[in-house]
Amino acid sequence: MQDSQPKPSRRGFFFGAAATGAAVAVALPGVQAPEVAVQAPKPAPEKGGGYSLSDHVKRYYQTTRI
Repeated sequence: MQDSQPKPSRRGFFFGAAATGAAVAVALPGVQAPEVAVQAPKPAPEKGGGYSLSDHVKRYYQTTRI
């Protein structure tokens, strides 16, 4: 027995969510989105490289220890 309804997909969900968000943005032009503080990334090192032992790298090394 086959279902007459198609199986929901993630792609369809995100397409619907994007369309809903766009419709709300058009319907409420007086509402402003909150400002988000954006941090500038560190500049690249002059001599090349770029590896730095940051906190997330240290956590990764902790997970690899036996």
